[in-house]
Amino acid sequence: MGAPLILSGLWVVAALAAAHLPVRLHRTGLSLLVAVGIPLLGWVTYRHGPVLGMLALILGAASLYWPVGRFLIRLRRRPPEHAE
Repeated sequence: MGAPLILSGLWVVAALAAAHLPVRLHRTGLSLLVAVGIPLLGWVTYRHGPVLGMLALILGAASLYWPVGRFLIRLRRRPPEHAE
């Protein structure tokens, strides 16, 4: 097992720990996890191939449900139509 997979496992543990932080710290913790997780995901994909990379992406998205869910909701919203 390589270093990227070990660090990914630690990232998942940190994501689970961040879920138990007080609400005022959620945004900071989740932003930090996303900032660390994106390069880590690239490293996993580079070292272990696209199958494990996609598996890591799915696991990361499941761990960070609220930011991913909010992003998808924003994508589905239509921009307000202006009456002329």
